[in-house]
Amino acid sequence: MIIGVPKEIKRMENRVALLPAGVSILRAHGHTVLVEKGAGLGSGFSDELYRDAGAEIVDDPREIYAKADMIVKVKEPIGYEYELLRRDQIVFTYFHFAASRELTEAVIKSGCIAIAYETVQKDDGSLPLLEPMSEIAGRMAPQEGAKYLEKSMGGRGILLGGVPGVEPADVAIIGGGVVGTNAAKIAAGLGARVTILDVNLQRLRYLDDIMPKNVVTMASNEYNILKAVKRADVLIGAVLIPGAKAPKLVTKEMVAQMKEGAVIIDVSVDQGGCIETIRATTHDDPVYIEYGVVHYGVANMPGAVPKTSTIALTNATLPYIIELADKGFEIAIKENKELRRGVNIIEGKVTHKGVADAFGLEYTPIEDLIKFD
Repeated sequence: MIIGVPKEIKRMENRVALLPAGVSILRAHGHTVLVEKGAGLGSGFSDELYRDAGAEIVDDPREIYAKADMIVKVKEPIGYEYELLRRDQIVFTYFHFAASRELTEAVIKSGCIAIAYETVQKDDGSLPLLEPMSEIAGRMAPQEGAKYLEKSMGGRGILLGGVPGVEPADVAIIGGGVVGTNAAKIAAGLGARVTILDVNLQRLRYLDDIMPKNVVTMASNEYNILKAVKRADVLIGAVLIPGAKAPKLVTKEMVAQMKEGAVIIDVSVDQGGCIETIRATTHDDPVYIEYGVVHYGVANMPGAVPKTSTIALTNATLPYIIELADKGFEIAIKENKELRRGVNIIEGKVTHKGVADAFGLEYTPIEDLIKFD
C-alpha cells in the first residue's frame, strides 16, 4: 500500500501523523510512504530523518493525495484538501464531523473512506486514539486557565493556587472522563479548589476515591451546574459523546451570572462545545470576552505542544495504520471491531449515527455496505 503523510495546514497546527520510526516499520512491512516536505518540522523531525527511515519526500501535497491509497493526518481536511480526496481512498485522522456540516458534506461528496480517530472504540467503551490528546488537553486546561486569570490577560487578577492567608481559585470541571480527570489532577496540584461534575455516579465514586482532598465531586444536573458555574473562577468544559455534538450544558444565561474576569476553557469545542457561548478559536488568537468572561476555545489545544502530542498520538495510531496497510480496508474492519467503529463515512454513505443525527442526514449501518461473517 502507498501511505501518504501530508503537512498539516490548519492554522498553528504543528503536529504530524507519523514519526520516522513509523515510516521504518511500514517500510519493513513492504509499504511505500510519501511524506510532504517539512511535514515533521513543527514537531522536531527533519526531512532527513524521514528520508533515512525510507520515506519518499514529496514537495507537492497534491502528488501525495493523487498517489496514496491511504492518507494519515492529524486534523481534518480543510480548504483545498477537500478537492484532493479521492473515491475509495482511506483517510485516517481526527474528523469531528458533528462540529462541521461543510466538512461532512465535502467528505460525502469525495467518496473517500473516512475513519475517525475519535470514534475508534474498544469493547469497554474507551477511545484509544482520543485518549492521548484528551490527556494532554486536560492537563493544559488548568495551565491556560491560570494564565488567563491574570489581570493583564483580561482575567480576575488572582492566582490559581492562592498563597498562605489568601484563598485559592475555584475550578469547576463539567465531565469526569479523561479530560476532566487530567484537568482535575493539574488544577488540584496547583492548589485550586476543584469541583468535578458528572452524570455517572459510579465515576464520581471512583474520582472521590483517587483525588486529593481539594477535589470534590458533584452530580451533574442543571441546578448543580449553575451553582458551580456561579462560583467558578475557571470553568472547564470536558463533555464528550463519541462522534456526536457535545450537549450545551452551560447556557448563556448561566455564563452571564459568572464572576467578572472568570475564565472558560471548553475542551469539547471541537465537537461544538458544551458551553453555549463558546466558539472555536486558534492558538494565535485564542480568547475573546463575552458577558465579562474570558473564553478560550482553541480547537486543537495539543497542537501547542506538538512534540509531546505527536509522539503520544503516533504511539496509539501506528498499530491501526499498520493493520489497515497490511490487510486493506475491508479485511481490517472485518477483523477489528475497534477500527470498524471508527468508520464514519464510506463512499458517500454516513455510517456513524451521531454524525447523521447532527445534520439530519441519512444513516446507513456499515453492515448494509459490507458483509460481516
